[in-house]
Amino acid sequence: MFNRLEISVLPPGPRWAALLQFRIDGEELVTEAVGEGGRGPFAEEALPARGPGPLWVTGEGRRVVLGEPECTGGCCGHLSAFVQRHGGIVEWSDWQVPRGRAGLPAFHFDAGQYDAELTRALTDRRWQTFRSG
Repeated sequence: MFNRLEISVLPPGPRWAALLQFRIDGEELVTEAVGEGGRGPFAEEALPARGPGPLWVTGEGRRVVLGEPECTGGCCGHLSAFVQRHGGIVEWSDWQVPRGRAGLPAFHFDAGQYDAELTRALTDRRWQTFRSG
């Protein structure tokens, strides 16, 4: 059984630039992993207008930062996963979580659904029109 990934962009606010939010099977990943006040990666970095970006997954696995606690990753550590494609499956596993938090299970996504969701998030650039105020 595959997990379902949804990626959304939260518009910029007074404290942060536009941020990514990840929902896996309807549950918000960063809040679940690091608690209230945690944040996802900056949209500009995770969804670059040019180039593949860190969320594109290949057969060559790598560690990707997916969030951090309110106190910042430099203080308590980042939320990161080892991401890798295994044929038709994208896997997020081997989690590193901020200090004092429980680990997460491995998540397995259908590669077609994963690629479609990432493409949708990459092409929807409406968040770039928002200005914090």
